[in-house]
Amino acid sequence: MNIFTLIASAIIRCRTYILTIFITYCISCIIGILMSQNGNNFALSARDKIVGDALKTDKASLNYQKGNNFSAAIFDFGGNLLIGAVPQTLMGFGIFIPYISTSCQGWVGGIVSVDSEHKSRFKNFKSTFYYFLVLLLQYIPYSLAIGAGIKCGVEFYNNNLDKGWKIWKFEIHKQSLADLGYIYILVVPMFFIASCFEFISAWNN
Repeated sequence: MNIFTLIASAIIRCRTYILTIFITYCISCIIGILMSQNGNNFALSARDKIVGDALKTDKASLNYQKGNNFSAAIFDFGGNLLIGAVPQTLMGFGIFIPYISTSCQGWVGGIVSVDSEHKSRFKNFKSTFYYFLVLLLQYIPYSLAIGAGIKCGVEFYNNNLDKGWKIWKFEIHKQSLADLGYIYILVVPMFFIASCFEFISAWNN
């Protein structure tokens, strides 16, 4: 089998968890959008703090402010992959934990649907399209990576039920681990494309 077939097969085996994570992102994002668009003080305050902190400390944001768009994209790519996706993939061994983190992450994606003046970013088609496409380009690889991680967690739990506290006898399901690896082959370039579109695309102005 070629690599594309292996990746597709891995996604099919992990599809339930990938889909539930994606749905979690969408629902929490919609909640965030509704809250910020309707002037909810909690959502707007959280938005201002998160964005304000990012503008001061986030390397992607700092480089973007200086006009270093490609550097901003690289830092954003690295952050999404190494700080965002990988830890949440590992959280998949906790099975339910990633649903909490993705709910928070999706909500944040929703509350930034307003700008610094708390005006809607849905003012025209271009701005609206850019906003939703950026989210989609991020949520898809996140869902793939985290969903595959949860599949590993579920298989790990199922395969070691009879081991009790004999930790030295615990085994990781080889197929789910292989699926995780194949899915990450797709996830890495998807995150790179997402970051490049967010910071380099002509739609971002």
